[in-house]
Amino acid sequence: MHLARRLLRPASTLAILSLAALPLVSCGRPDADQGGNPPSVTASAPVIAQASPPGSAGPLPAEPPEPAPLSGLTGLPADSLPLPRPLAVMINNAPAARPQSGLSEADLLYEVLAEGGITRLIAIYQSRPGIPEIGPVRSIRPYLLDLGESYGAVTVHAGGSPAAYALLQAGGRDDMDEIGKAGPYFWRDKSRKAPHNLYTNEALLRSGAEKLGLAAPADVPDYTFTNPDYLPAGGEPASGFSLYFQLKNYTVAYKYEAGSRVYARSVNGKAHLDRGTEAPVTATNVLVIGADHKVLDEAGRLAVDTEVGGDALLFQRGQVIRGQWVRRPGDIIRIVKNGTEAPMYPGVTHVLIVPNAPSFDSHVTVLSP
Repeated sequence: MHLARRLLRPASTLAILSLAALPLVSCGRPDADQGGNPPSVTASAPVIAQASPPGSAGPLPAEPPEPAPLSGLTGLPADSLPLPRPLAVMINNAPAARPQSGLSEADLLYEVLAEGGITRLIAIYQSRPGIPEIGPVRSIRPYLLDLGESYGAVTVHAGGSPAAYALLQAGGRDDMDEIGKAGPYFWRDKSRKAPHNLYTNEALLRSGAEKLGLAAPADVPDYTFTNPDYLPAGGEPASGFSLYFQLKNYTVAYKYEAGSRVYARSVNGKAHLDRGTEAPVTATNVLVIGADHKVLDEAGRLAVDTEVGGDALLFQRGQVIRGQWVRRPGDIIRIVKNGTEAPMYPGVTHVLIVPNAPSFDSHVTVLSP
């Protein structure tokens, strides 16, 4: 598996076509419905170019095509390398903020409780340029700042809790705060009421990061990816799932769509759509992890442990893998099963963080096919 990860780093010259042919035996069996072939254990004979007879004008061997660069966050082809530094944008998820803009164009999407039973979204952007609208943008908490920074990202927000501002004032943090020095890189949408009307876009954020000295390359961890045509190893059939974070009348669900190989997201029984593109919010990989939550004050602000690890569910290709989440120092959250990292499929990944109390399983209902 370590070999697979090295081969699939974004700086690699491996093409997505090569990814489909990589024999990752430990990552699963071929999906018969998709016409996958079992990985071969017999080495292919090398192709040897035959010399043309003297005086002949035989064809010259064709040059292999230049492989497409890959994103280390999605495993999909990127326009070019190096990719820009990621942006971690805090997105409002209150009912009045929906539908949001830019969610369907994020490389990754986190969802975690803020306070009052409502969640906050962290949209990680890197590989898709030209996103015309992102928002509504909201405030940060220390654990939200930490999650975005684990990807080497610039944190994009509007305000924050006292604890979050204490971290920013201590220095060493790269952020763009609409309430502070980054105000010119946001706008207010007059068709919506504050505080659900603050927006930005990818071009403004890139321009702001450049002018504020935040655009320098960062060390961005990458995921391990597997062949798109293989089924997960050790998975159980699951057509999707539903979960709640704190309020049972606020239910998030994902339903697997076999034709497109993605999970479509809904909130309280309604499809979650992107305001800008009107496209459904979908993911190829969906991680559900349990973390300890602690109430800090009368306002209901929380501390969420995003480091110690715990129970996890990974939904891929109509199956669920039960394992553990781990996070090593300086790394992102990863899922392991029997001590081995579970690979991702090329595409968008969502990570949902639910409380461990009263139990991790009490928050999630897995749906049978």
